[in-house]
Amino acid sequence: MKLTVTLPTHSYDLTIETGALDKIGTWVRSLWQPQRVAIITDETVNKLYGAAVEKELQAAGFETSLIAVAAGEQSKSLETAQLLYDFLAEQQLTRSDGLIALGGGVVGDLAGFVASTYMRGIHFLQVPTTLLAQVDSSIGGKTAVNTKKAKNLVGTFAQPDGVLIDPNTLKTLEPRRVREGIAEIVKSAAIADVELWHRLSSLENEQDLVAHAEEIITACCKIKRDVVEEDELDLGLRLILNFGHTIGHALENTAGYGVIAHGEGVSLGMIQITQVAEQRGLSPLGITQELVTMLEKFHLPVTTDCWPEERLYQAITHDKKTRGGQIKIIVLEKIGQAKIVSLPTEEIRAFLNREGGI
Repeated sequence: MKLTVTLPTHSYDLTIETGALDKIGTWVRSLWQPQRVAIITDETVNKLYGAAVEKELQAAGFETSLIAVAAGEQSKSLETAQLLYDFLAEQQLTRSDGLIALGGGVVGDLAGFVASTYMRGIHFLQVPTTLLAQVDSSIGGKTAVNTKKAKNLVGTFAQPDGVLIDPNTLKTLEPRRVREGIAEIVKSAAIADVELWHRLSSLENEQDLVAHAEEIITACCKIKRDVVEEDELDLGLRLILNFGHTIGHALENTAGYGVIAHGEGVSLGMIQITQVAEQRGLSPLGITQELVTMLEKFHLPVTTDCWPEERLYQAITHDKKTRGGQIKIIVLEKIGQAKIVSLPTEEIRAFLNREGGI
């Protein structure tokens, strides 16, 4: 399956194909002329795919170098970006050369950020190897690193030249990472695709979902593509993709990056936001329980003991979603349809209150 993201200044294709990673050299050759290519990956993915990807690229006429950062959210930092800038300079990469992000969301965000800022920007490709990255973070051009104050606080908008998605890579994912991606799939269905929601409802468990991965990934990519095409720079409609993320990012930050995984934070955030929205009449009665049922089926968390309310509030007010004393939250009007609600920043405290919670 091939989907095209059509943007005013830079369009590109998403290739979703089982076994596509085995032909990565041919794919890159269809997009780039022979040149130096730096592969940025993490230590876990490198052991699985690094050598094979380098071999394929070299056979296609590319001069390659590879660097593997530590696996995990802690690597998504300015300190790691500095190490990567030094590596690219040592390899003598110029603006005529390219970079490939090979890995999950951390690698994709980090490598995209480095590509967009090294020498004021070099072209790059996304090759996501986790479900989370395949259905969400590799698409749309958001790049970022974290700071101690907030997740994704420093970043750019930079679109790749292409995205290669091979569902076969999910076979090497540990169950927690599969579930992390499922949280984003549930989010996508909840905000924009009731048919996908019904499809998820028909699945038995995580294993059943992975068995139908190409179909599910394609549905999510269509949602992300359509939203990005309408709002590339996150000024309007694209904000609906943040459903669950306002609180989810704050949970990741306050717990310490990596303690609560991104998808787990999103799961918890969706429940908390929807529960309070339902209590306030912003979402229909019973919709929180629909979310709970879906998330629990895929063994995602719906409640946590890690809830430092004041620290969560401080993390949210430092988040880039806060603008001019206002914060926009995403609530569900019904399954398959979301809306953006603008609140004074102080009012987000009400959405952090867990009284009467599940």
